[in-house]
Amino acid sequence: MSLPTPDPGFDAHSLRLVKAIADTGSITAAAAALGYSQPAVSQHLKALESRLGVPLVERVGRRVRLSEAGRVLARHAPTVTTALEAAAGELAELRGLKSGRVRLVGFPSASPTVVPRLLARLAETVAGVTVTYVEAEPPAAVEAVRDDRADIALTFSYPGDRDDPHRASAQGLSVREIAVEPMIAVLPATHPAAAHTTVDVASLASEDWIAGCPQCRGHLLELCDRAGFVPRITFETDNFVAVESLVAQGIGVATLPRLAVASFPALPGIVTVPLPATEQRTLHTVTAHGAERVPAVAAVLAAIAEVTAAVASGGDGPAN
Repeated sequence: MSLPTPDPGFDAHSLRLVKAIADTGSITAAAAALGYSQPAVSQHLKALESRLGVPLVERVGRRVRLSEAGRVLARHAPTVTTALEAAAGELAELRGLKSGRVRLVGFPSASPTVVPRLLARLAETVAGVTVTYVEAEPPAAVEAVRDDRADIALTFSYPGDRDDPHRASAQGLSVREIAVEPMIAVLPATHPAAAHTTVDVASLASEDWIAGCPQCRGHLLELCDRAGFVPRITFETDNFVAVESLVAQGIGVATLPRLAVASFPALPGIVTVPLPATEQRTLHTVTAHGAERVPAVAAVLAAIAEVTAAVASGGDGPAN
């Protein structure tokens, strides 16, 4: 007697379709995101509802939203599709294949420093792997992996920060530390500390400060709190060029991680002085558990770790 074949009534393609409807809020937008026609998606959805015996979407005005059954499928979609891709990847590796598409999301200062070198490295070593890239700060990047909108998130965290994106927000995901990069003070060229080999944040307590992105601003507050003062923040921007331009005009001082400083040539009128070696930013990759078993993902993870460590340490990229 043969064993019964489990038939849940849906497959990985169906799960991706339901998840796309949840993400976009419409069948038309889901079809565009998946690269299918709207009629094809509608027909597949109707056939899927017929097999399952329950409605998966509810119409609300001109939009659709998932029913309770649809939300169940959408909730399990990332776990199931990642496991299936991992199984397919291991089989592909047995056949000696290493190809596929990997969706990468990373923070802004990685875009001009890490990502171009990463793509060049992959083109030389694993030409069958295609990488797509979207820029996002760590909280949004981690969420993209959780929602199956990205395979790998390149993220950062600061020591002692209360809002570390790799604590509660990354529960159930796989977080790998891949590199550390030094933090650097950005000062006007006429500043008394401009000629120093390092500068202690406490010595800048009386200065006006320029703060960066929300997470970087949080780190600045933590950093200054440990030094015994509250920074007088007079300007906030997450644009690295604007930070340096403001410093060059004497508006204030700032701290930036090395990758941000390495993103573009230093502007006239500023100097960059390292903070003490204990002040570093940690770089991570975040994936779903088991994603590293997919050969294409594993190849990109290895290349990211190699390239990022080199760039963050100053071994690759422009001098500052």
